[in-house]
Amino acid sequence: MNKRKKINYKEEGKSYFLILIGTILMALGFVFFVAPFRLAPGGVYGIAITVHHFTKGMFDLFPEGIPIGVMALMMDIPLCIIGIWILGPKFGVKTVFGFLSLAFFTDFITAISGGGALIPDDRFLSAVFGGVMLGLGLGLIFRTKATSGGTDIIAMIISKYTKHPVGSTLIIVDSLVVFIGLVVFKDWTIPMYSLVVIYVTGNVIDMVIKGISTDKTVYIISDHHELIRDNIINTLERGGTYIHGEGMYNGKERKIIYTIVSRKELPQLIHFVKEVDPVAFLSVVDATETIGLGFKSIHNTDFH
Repeated sequence: MNKRKKINYKEEGKSYFLILIGTILMALGFVFFVAPFRLAPGGVYGIAITVHHFTKGMFDLFPEGIPIGVMALMMDIPLCIIGIWILGPKFGVKTVFGFLSLAFFTDFITAISGGGALIPDDRFLSAVFGGVMLGLGLGLIFRTKATSGGTDIIAMIISKYTKHPVGSTLIIVDSLVVFIGLVVFKDWTIPMYSLVVIYVTGNVIDMVIKGISTDKTVYIISDHHELIRDNIINTLERGGTYIHGEGMYNGKERKIIYTIVSRKELPQLIHFVKEVDPVAFLSVVDATETIGLGFKSIHNTDFH
């Protein structure tokens, strides 16, 4: 007999709250930083912004152009159907909520504010801040395993099968849409500034999803590994692991120290290793996410 999975209403409520905050941030980015400069940062909203400006004065019903949210909604529906089919019905419900919220807030904020640029004299700064707002919003939405619709769906599908980072995938997908602005408005600066928005957005998305970590992963190979071990445990009060290896040149067995320290502790560790063994080998790598004793608790991470 199949047991129905119990719904965690607290987690579900948190997911929808994050989607709501994410779509509000995105709407603010579009309305105040991106749309006023006719930038087309990929996706259905890039197309919707282009259509909005292109149709200004064409229709009596929409004298300022077809509303961005309405236009995006018309394109989001078929893409959402594809997303539900491939990524599942639960994903689809959150995505529907996401793109409906984004369309509503985009047109609502435009209506009450007039849709003017927050920084009217600086298109580059607007592109950067627009990218930050979009990246923050999309990052929050992606953390709930949903999207705001549009090419976000395409990016997440590609990421699912290729394991390529979502933010970077989104850059590639949306770049194909950027040059619509060039074709329509015949202005080379539009795709250039749009690419700035896309680049910033993609990097901020990855930052939000992976988190900002100052931790450093350190590998140390030294004949004085016991002294280094004592320093890590007693002075830095960190742990570590011995990895047993073998030298490629002479076949000598070596003990490799694997440890993770904070950015502040790293110079102390390097200085000590240099003092006890000037010929030691060190490799330092950024630790994107560190979960476990002494760092972030596994119970406080959203990646479960």
